[in-house]
Amino acid sequence: MNIDGASSVVLQALTHATSQDTAVLKPAEEQLRQWETQPGFYSVLLNIFNNHMLDVNVRWLAVLYFKNGIDRYWRRVAPHALSEEEKTSLRAGLITNFNEPINQIATQIAVLIAKVARLDCPRQWPELIPILLESVKGQDGLQQHRALLTFYHVTKTLASKRLAQDRRLFQDLASGIYSFACSLWSHHTDCFLQQIYTRDEAAALSSLERTLLSLKGIKICTHANTHNCVLIQSRQVGPDSTCREKLEKTIILYTKVLLDFLEYHPCAFIPLIQRSLEFAVSYVFTPAGEGVTFERFIVQCMNLIKMIVKNDAYKPAKNIDDSKPESLEAHKIKTAFFTHPTLTEIGRRLVSHYFLLTEEELAMWEEDPESFAVEETGGDSWKYSLRPCTEVLFLDIFHNYSQTLTPVLLDMVQNLQGQLNIKSNIITLYNAVGLAAYELFDNVDFDQWFKNQLLGELQVSHHRYKLIRRRVIWLIGQWISVKFKSDLRPLLYEVILSLMQDPDLVFDFILNSRPPVDDFEFRTEQFLPYLESIFGLLFQLLQQVTECDTKMQVLHVISCVIERVNIQIRPYVGCLVQYLPLLWKQSEEHNMLRCAILTTLIHLVQGLGAESKNLYPFLLPVIQLSTDVSQPPHVYLLEDGLEIIHQQMLLSSLSSCFFLPPACLHQFSNLMSSENLRTCFQIVNAYIYLSATEFLQNYAESLCRSFCDLLKDITNEGQVQVLKVVEIALKVSPILGAHMFQPLLPAVFRGIVDGERYPVVMSTYLGIMGRVLLQNSSFFSSLLTQMASECSQKMDQLLGNVIEMWVDRMDNITQPERRKLSSLALLSLLPSDNSVIQDKFCGIINICVEALHDVMTEDPETGTFKDCMLMSHFEEPKLSDDEEPPTEQDKRKKLVSQTHPRP
Repeated sequence: MNIDGASSVVLQALTHATSQDTAVLKPAEEQLRQWETQPGFYSVLLNIFNNHMLDVNVRWLAVLYFKNGIDRYWRRVAPHALSEEEKTSLRAGLITNFNEPINQIATQIAVLIAKVARLDCPRQWPELIPILLESVKGQDGLQQHRALLTFYHVTKTLASKRLAQDRRLFQDLASGIYSFACSLWSHHTDCFLQQIYTRDEAAALSSLERTLLSLKGIKICTHANTHNCVLIQSRQVGPDSTCREKLEKTIILYTKVLLDFLEYHPCAFIPLIQRSLEFAVSYVFTPAGEGVTFERFIVQCMNLIKMIVKNDAYKPAKNIDDSKPESLEAHKIKTAFFTHPTLTEIGRRLVSHYFLLTEEELAMWEEDPESFAVEETGGDSWKYSLRPCTEVLFLDIFHNYSQTLTPVLLDMVQNLQGQLNIKSNIITLYNAVGLAAYELFDNVDFDQWFKNQLLGELQVSHHRYKLIRRRVIWLIGQWISVKFKSDLRPLLYEVILSLMQDPDLVFDFILNSRPPVDDFEFRTEQFLPYLESIFGLLFQLLQQVTECDTKMQVLHVISCVIERVNIQIRPYVGCLVQYLPLLWKQSEEHNMLRCAILTTLIHLVQGLGAESKNLYPFLLPVIQLSTDVSQPPHVYLLEDGLEIIHQQMLLSSLSSCFFLPPACLHQFSNLMSSENLRTCFQIVNAYIYLSATEFLQNYAESLCRSFCDLLKDITNEGQVQVLKVVEIALKVSPILGAHMFQPLLPAVFRGIVDGERYPVVMSTYLGIMGRVLLQNSSFFSSLLTQMASECSQKMDQLLGNVIEMWVDRMDNITQPERRKLSSLALLSLLPSDNSVIQDKFCGIINICVEALHDVMTEDPETGTFKDCMLMSHFEEPKLSDDEEPPTEQDKRKKLVSQTHPRP
């Protein structure tokens, strides 16, 4: 494309492409698409958007086409890639001058240059950064701003590259430009402060924009460098000033720079600890900040204090002599700063000022307690929102300086006794005592407080006391798992039962507390008298709430209750069983809620036992969706879906129950991710015990292929898990199991002959071969023949090698059952008149005697010895009161064991 001749036609096409008339627009767009791969097209675009006399919309479109072309054709390997000659010319043209008058176009050009820099800088474009820095030094205000804007986008883009070599290049670049960026930032900051002082707002705004761009560049380079940075805040800018918004953005960016320094270079930040703490504490916890600070700034300052207090690099080792010098230095600075008066002021102000709820928050709590309670649960909101940020800082400060702050907090609580005014600090102080429950363990007799005061406060019915009752029940929830006598539990359950009549009160307890059934001191017998009523009210609450997070938390509490009382939940779950399908359908767009439903189903299946077959119409499609790896929700649901299958298999009493959908078994290799491998194996084992013949005939072939693939690249523990499945199949069905898993057995045989060096793997190999030899001798003979042919050895010679290695590695087998199995297997060879076997007679007898000693125990009543592993067909298990009855899977295992060969 001839540039001079093409400029007019491209300009015309761009002009038509800005038209609102589709009859004009579409042909122009098609023509421009055809030119995208033509040599010289991007040089024409460069000329057009650099011509300030042309229409703004046309120039804007030219920039966009150029920018899109970089993504498609700039790389050398791209189809229709630009020639190196044209790219050289384009790079030179992009940085000829920085005088674009239109802000939006200037930003797009800066982004465009940054895209090229990502691919070419510094190797093919070494002159870019020097030219940018030189332009930034210029006296022309527009040129300086545009160069600074481009500098920011270039550094931002280069910093985003992740390859190690690229990161090293950026570190080198950042080291070279960092000092200049800091001096530039300092210069523009000084200009801004001077202009604000003289009330030249237009000039101040311009300087502030440059300050902001300089600081953004410094922040980007922070990840690669460590240098000092100074915070400022001007009191000269009023709330109505044109500079106010940009000034607040600049101030927040200052704090972000500090936080980045602290996070990525804590040791280099040590010289700044003192000044940063003085700055943050002064503005947040003293009158110096009144009328000046704003919420986002306070949050950033609190995060700065928190990170300094909590940083592990600033703490000495337990053994002081093992501490790094820089850690001791930082600890010394912190200790000197956080004096008793300073900590006291911070603690009191956090509780009495920042914990106070605003009128809007009180109104929200009163009018919409569910939303308020959900908002309190937070997540990462402490990083951005004032109230959760305050609470997290309080926790960290209290944890690190509890000896100083505990008396302060207890004194504030003591001064509240007898006050019943909501506007007092009761709510905020109870919030503090709840948050610091673990730290106050030794200083608060919560049992007495519960009986003597908190119970009485819960019974105050005045409407103005409702919010205090909510905070009291939340406080109790915080302390239950910390310090609460078991004898008081029935009284607590009565309180909960009465409070649950009012959903507004229960939100604070359910959503922000650990469930009272989910701790070490829980006693089922104490809870059973209240089970029906509490479970019924929990179910009503689940139906009433509307927030997804609330439903998840209520389901969590329901799951905890079911798990704790187990089979005793059966009379009360009918309504829940009927409701869950509807909730599942309603939660189609909420995968995390569906995860909570699956967790509840897991506990339901455990609690219902064999009766869970009534859930099949609902469970089967749920499991089908959860385990279908071709469906996006499986990412969230697969683990719990597989666990439901596993639990159902353990509990099912049916003779044939293919609970896992056939499609899942056919794609079992896809399900066997590292996270779910163990559960998958447990499911397969359960199927084998349940209905070995049907399962192995239908699915063993595909399983065997999956196992062969897994064994190629898996840990020793994983190998053992795979081989245990084969061992169980041989145990339950010796003939069919050996036939179906035959492709795996040569590797086991070779492992024995070669003397597998990992004892646990070798023990598993011997267990598998022992079952083949003992329970399917004809298959063992055919396998021996096959292996002799593959190894080009005589059968007798190979058999002798196997027996010799078996005897030698008997000590690898630690389980008495497997030692006995190996002994019986080798003994089964002795009736043969094979000379090789006869030669190994002494070794076989020796290990058999050792195994016999392992399994023989003395009967204390008769003084005789008997085999402790010999099982009576009429033997009934004796269970203690706290033991769970055997599952159906346990019963099936016992039946299989009773069919084992006996000595």
